[in-house]
Amino acid sequence: MTTRIRVLVLFGGRSAEHEVSCLSARSVLAALDDERYLVTTVGITREGRWTLVDGVGDTAPGVLPSVPDGGDTVGLVQTRKGPRLVRFVDGFNGEEVGPVDVCFPVLHGPYGEDGTVQGLLSSCGVPYVGADVASSAVGIDKRQMKNVFSARGLPQVDYLAVRRQLWDADRGAVLDDIEAALCYPLFTKPARQGSSIGIRKCMSRGDLIEGIDEAFGFDRVAIVETGLEGVREVECGVIGNSDIEVTPPGEITTTREFYDFEGKYLDDELVLRCPADLPAEVAETCRRYAREAYLAIGARGMSRVDFFYVEATGQVLVNEINTIPGFTPVSMFPYVWRTQGLEYPALIRRLLDLALDAARSEARYAP
Repeated sequence: MTTRIRVLVLFGGRSAEHEVSCLSARSVLAALDDERYLVTTVGITREGRWTLVDGVGDTAPGVLPSVPDGGDTVGLVQTRKGPRLVRFVDGFNGEEVGPVDVCFPVLHGPYGEDGTVQGLLSSCGVPYVGADVASSAVGIDKRQMKNVFSARGLPQVDYLAVRRQLWDADRGAVLDDIEAALCYPLFTKPARQGSSIGIRKCMSRGDLIEGIDEAFGFDRVAIVETGLEGVREVECGVIGNSDIEVTPPGEITTTREFYDFEGKYLDDELVLRCPADLPAEVAETCRRYAREAYLAIGARGMSRVDFFYVEATGQVLVNEINTIPGFTPVSMFPYVWRTQGLEYPALIRRLLDLALDAARSEARYAP
């Protein structure tokens, strides 16, 4: 009998995307092959405590899941026998849970998608799905990500980054600078958040003040972008380490004004389509830019790259890259791969194989 691969699935976390992570993990866990994988599920509470859980529980319609706080505390350590999960009972008396061959961090946002957990896994010698420490840190920070994309020559919307220190010192001067450089409508967002959390459309200076203040509720840097009229949002899935594959662009349509948090996770009228109804040259441009964005941040394993397509001009602009894209039932990343013949269980297996391949490749290089 073939020995099963021991997979640690991490989900939840300290970020505002805690519930989205739980939704994603529920789908990932359902797709893991019990005959191939021996799975341990560890939820990370909002306070950052690692706890043993039995999957992701069901919730009522319209209610998002979260990590319960009643389970035993666990930690990940490197031992003479290799990486191990340890359960803490009766205070700090450790009890081994078992070894870990590979981790799937189904974590979104800060303290999970930003290189922090990746650094912990790397230091313990645990292979993991997705981008490495540096690529994760760049990918989640929209200010740094945009700087990297600009250096690569990738087209983007006009934007400014606003630091909290300058905002607190003289918000009037900051507002003047924004209005001199950008035109309404504007969009404000935190630099390091996803799932459309903290995003606001601003039509006036009053809206802009409220939007920046809201963004600063999630991060010390706010991004202000020019809003585009007649724009469509399309997305490509990317997987691979050295050999990179890119899907045709897909598109999600919603009845909401823009694709916000409620539209992504609570809208029953979402429609997903892949390939999106685009001119052939536009679709090919999206795929080319997706590959360039992936290479620009040094990603590996997987990413989703999002674009704005301006129909009036035919222009394609890179919006962002997500190194741990959503895996919920309405997420674009698993959907676009399914349309290419890679069903959900096969996609999860492919990502775990890529994680193990990356670890074997990097083992050739001395620390």
